[in-house]
Amino acid sequence: MGRTREEKNAMIAELKQSLSESQMAVVIDYKGLSVADITNLRRRLRPTGTVCKVTKNTLMGIAVDGDANWQAMEEFLKGSSAFLLVKEDISGAIKAYQEFQKATKKSELRGAVMEGRALSQNDVKALADLPSKEQLMAQIAGALNAVTAKIAIAINEVPASLARGLQAVADKDKEKNGVAESEAA
Repeated sequence: MGRTREEKNAMIAELKQSLSESQMAVVIDYKGLSVADITNLRRRLRPTGTVCKVTKNTLMGIAVDGDANWQAMEEFLKGSSAFLLVKEDISGAIKAYQEFQKATKKSELRGAVMEGRALSQNDVKALADLPSKEQLMAQIAGALNAVTAKIAIAINEVPASLARGLQAVADKDKEKNGVAESEAA
């Protein structure tokens, strides 16, 4: 038995809500994937803040219709489609999908939509090469730590170099006094 109009409207509303919370939507062809494979994909995507939705293309088409951010997705709505709705870590989500794809060799990336633009497979792969959010934060923290360490060394170096200069002058005075005393004797 088919779904009622109310059920379909509820599914469309849920899709619209999920899309409004997402930064990017990746469309994949899931033909040949078993329920266990889809579950495995969802498990891999969960830490990146990504949701995998399997829905009819017509329902997704209705959900994106009239929304400038997602309208470009319509060109990918053909065949068996699953939608990876990325909410947080874009590069981490794409990397997780690529690892899944290497392991199963069953699904195919059709494209993605981000900020109203359709992205090709190459564009999506380029996004995967970007560092993850955690890596960027670690790089920034490392850079800040290096700067503060250099400032601390510079601040400590001023009195130390002044002390070495004074010591050199004192040693020179002692040397002069020692030479003068030996000439006097």
